[in-house]
Amino acid sequence: MKKSTMNTVIGSALAAAAGVFVYRAYQEKGSVEVAKDVDMRNSLEVDQRESVEADVDPAEKGLTQLDSAYRDEWQANAFPQTHREMKELEEDK
Repeated sequence: MKKSTMNTVIGSALAAAAGVFVYRAYQEKGSVEVAKDVDMRNSLEVDQRESVEADVDPAEKGLTQLDSAYRDEWQANAFPQTHREMKELEEDK
């Protein structure tokens, strides 16, 4: 066989196989299980429970778990925690 004919046969076989995979993927559309959304920002339950570290850290007292997560993120990114710190940063500019 010529090389061009062989390439055509192989290409056709690969295209047919890809078509079969696409067809089966669409056919089994409803059988895929999706995990429940566990993002804290979308959960009302997390926004109502008290922070886990409220007993240990006095700064966490009165915060919800969502507020605690935001506070941790702000501290990690060196975001000012109080209005006084924000004013000091504005004055330094």
